[in-house]
Amino acid sequence: MADLPFLLFDADNHYYEAEDAFTRHIDPKMKRRCMNWATLNGRKELLVAGKVNRFIPNPTFDPVARPGCLDDYYKGVNPKGHGIREAFGELVPIDPVYRDRDLRLEKMTEQKIEKAIYFPTLGVGMEEALKDDTEAVHSAFEAFNRWLVEDWGFAYQERIFAAPYISIMDRERGIKELLWALENDARFIVMRPSFIYDKGGSRSPADPYFDPFWQIVNDSGVTVVYHGGDAGYGHYLNDWGEGGTIQSFHSSPFTSISLSHKAPFDLMAALISHRLFERFTNIRMASIEMGAFWVPWLLQSMERAYGQEPGKFFEDPIETFKRHVWIAPFHEDSVLKLKELLGAENLLLGSDWPHAEGLVDPTDFALDLDGFSDEEVKRVMRDNCDALSVRRPA
Repeated sequence: MADLPFLLFDADNHYYEAEDAFTRHIDPKMKRRCMNWATLNGRKELLVAGKVNRFIPNPTFDPVARPGCLDDYYKGVNPKGHGIREAFGELVPIDPVYRDRDLRLEKMTEQKIEKAIYFPTLGVGMEEALKDDTEAVHSAFEAFNRWLVEDWGFAYQERIFAAPYISIMDRERGIKELLWALENDARFIVMRPSFIYDKGGSRSPADPYFDPFWQIVNDSGVTVVYHGGDAGYGHYLNDWGEGGTIQSFHSSPFTSISLSHKAPFDLMAALISHRLFERFTNIRMASIEMGAFWVPWLLQSMERAYGQEPGKFFEDPIETFKRHVWIAPFHEDSVLKLKELLGAENLLLGSDWPHAEGLVDPTDFALDLDGFSDEEVKRVMRDNCDALSVRRPA
């Protein structure tokens, strides 16, 4: 445990969803089209749109991996060449702190975490699983968000900030859900880092069609988080002959090399190129659990495009990015290089606790901040996210 003279604000904590997270509040008429449970060959399986879903290998989360057990694996330290199953080690019974907010507060205090943003584990793969049925997407996540506010709260004791999941596949339902979330004190909302899928033709989230949604985000000052998950790039894998299904902890060498950066790179390129931040100058966004490998490439690409045709941008796109976007790098990223590119004021601690690929001890993120001043360490580990947790109305 790193010895720090302040408490943390962790931008990436997770709960393991209760088994009724998507079903407790679902409209009974929509249940078959959304989520359900079935026992197949003696194993409890999650059915999504009537099909067994494999985004999470064991969506009951019992047993579950130990926090941080894949830390070395994701750092690329695997001298024995173990497969990921061996790297996981022995699974353990689920700990109640993963599903009980009051027990979790006690754990946070033990971990020197004062505040944290909380995200889904299963939920970040479900919009893609339901994408061919827009009504089902919205019904499922409206039910999920009501479970979330009930079990975790959107600003519980000003320490646990669980982010409701918002889709805008149906713009009007997305606006209605956003307004409901704001009425229930949401400080952060989480969205899929991708285009807005539509069988008739997908759109950029920065398409002016969605401006009524972004106007509310802008005016309310809520922070938008794009969190890693299934961003809908299975079609890309399929085009390269690798199959079109994304599964957590299952990847080929091609997937590991090619897809690790595409979703956040494409998303941010679209938001800036399609001039979202010119129209809405008060929007703040955070990129969480998508690392930072893509950031230097994005900045280099924007610098070149701006140099070639500056008239196609309303200002230097790098300055736009730095003013509106915060990044939670993986601790194995070159964090010092990222500071040189963006400044410490744009970086966030994201431990991913209690996930297998996250940190065993969230304070240890500070050990990777060599070359940061004491003030900069505090910004990254606490102050930047603390500022994002306060709504900044336009």
